[in-house]
Amino acid sequence: MTETKTMTEMRDSANKDIVADEGKPETKPLNGPEEMKENGDTKQSPAEKVSDTAAEKEFEPPEGGWGWVVMLAAMWCNGSVFGIQNAFGILFVYLLKEYGSEEDEDLKFRTSWVGSLSMGMIFFCSPIVSVVTDLLGCRVTAIGGAAVALVGLLASSFVKSLGLMYFTYGIVFACGCSFAYQPSLVILGHYFKKRLGLVNGIVTAGSSLFTITLPFLLTYLLETVQLGLHNTLRLLGILMFVLMLAGFTYKPLLPPSSKTSSSTGIRRIFNVNIWKSLGYRIWAFGIPASLYGYYVPYVHLMKHVEERFGQDANKEVLLMCLGITSAVGRLIFGQVADYVPGVNKVFLQVMSFLVIGLMSMMIPLCNIFGGLIAVCLLMGLFDGCFICIMAPIAFELVGAQDVSQAIGFLLGMMSVPMTVGPPIAGYLRDQLHTYDVAFYLAGIPPLIGGAMLCFIPWVERRRRAAAADAAAKESELSTLEQHKRRGSGDQGDSKMADPESVI
Repeated sequence: MTETKTMTEMRDSANKDIVADEGKPETKPLNGPEEMKENGDTKQSPAEKVSDTAAEKEFEPPEGGWGWVVMLAAMWCNGSVFGIQNAFGILFVYLLKEYGSEEDEDLKFRTSWVGSLSMGMIFFCSPIVSVVTDLLGCRVTAIGGAAVALVGLLASSFVKSLGLMYFTYGIVFACGCSFAYQPSLVILGHYFKKRLGLVNGIVTAGSSLFTITLPFLLTYLLETVQLGLHNTLRLLGILMFVLMLAGFTYKPLLPPSSKTSSSTGIRRIFNVNIWKSLGYRIWAFGIPASLYGYYVPYVHLMKHVEERFGQDANKEVLLMCLGITSAVGRLIFGQVADYVPGVNKVFLQVMSFLVIGLMSMMIPLCNIFGGLIAVCLLMGLFDGCFICIMAPIAFELVGAQDVSQAIGFLLGMMSVPMTVGPPIAGYLRDQLHTYDVAFYLAGIPPLIGGAMLCFIPWVERRRRAAAADAAAKESELSTLEQHKRRGSGDQGDSKMADPESVI
């Protein structure tokens, strides 16, 4: 009886061990490359991966609340930064009078560098801004950037040469604007997801509202009040001061990543993971390829109107038309983008570049002012479409955790075409004594870049199909392993039961 009891206890103990083993998750050595973090970090256990994924899935933006205040602050940021940039055509005319003479053959080429350098630096600094935003947060980065922009504008109001204007306006002011602008895009993803397209449309419409009003305000200050270029720049500094206050509303909500590997710091400085997405790589090269002529109308259209229609032409109306329809486009296409699934939003940008390119080529063909108004109306409408869906596409391609650097590197690559486009147009004008060729050439890059973007949805469909196949195979292998473990457990039970039956 004692022997029988001992054998029974051994059998029960073995069965408990088998059941306990089946209840535990399978542990495998982390030797394969698939077990490594995608961005090149050190090895990470499956439990940590599940924890990271679960944390990301658990976070749900509030879709409102304080987010509406953040939206208004971001709207002011877009308006003050790009309203000043888009109204540079007005300042350009007075810079020509202030720092040059009509006998200077390279005057337009050299003066256009002030505006194009400023616009280019906003985008050129973006990769650095994305890293600083990840390290310091949206609020600190935005407030510091607005303060630097304010210093740049005030310094520009005291300089007496075009060379110094390159530094104070083209570099200092623009760098500050860059640090203030990018956090306004990133912070929206903390508060909105389902309404992100609509909110981005409203936020980016801020630049359109300022583009509508600032040309008339600047013309009034410069011509009617005769305030002068330098005092006007000082008044524009008020916009930057308000922008500093707006930055205090950027309260972050997105939970930080739980990854604790030794190379997390390197990842935060340079996120290699975003470049592993072929769709993002195409997008990051296709957008800049489209923009070599994008900023040319904003800088040179005012001077072209003076040469074609005379000094008394109401050139400010054209910027107003661009601003009004751009605002309408951002509101309409921002909401439309919420109903376009996934990366198919890219097709809206393709359509935008097609229209923008054709309208740029139409500018020299307009021999009546009404025709030029019609061109600007269409160009503004699809410019709004292009702008408002940049952030939603970035979220679709790389996800919320990586979107800051994804937008940053894209804007950084955009800096080259945005900088060199207007000076090239100014050089062609100085050499050919007409803007016609410059506007014809400005319409070609959007057509080429738009064609490149058409490949993104196809690439993303293939990637997701491959990922789904891999997940299905992994699930099938996991099921087979579970069956094997259960089979071995049943055999163990029968072997332990045989001695008892004999006794």
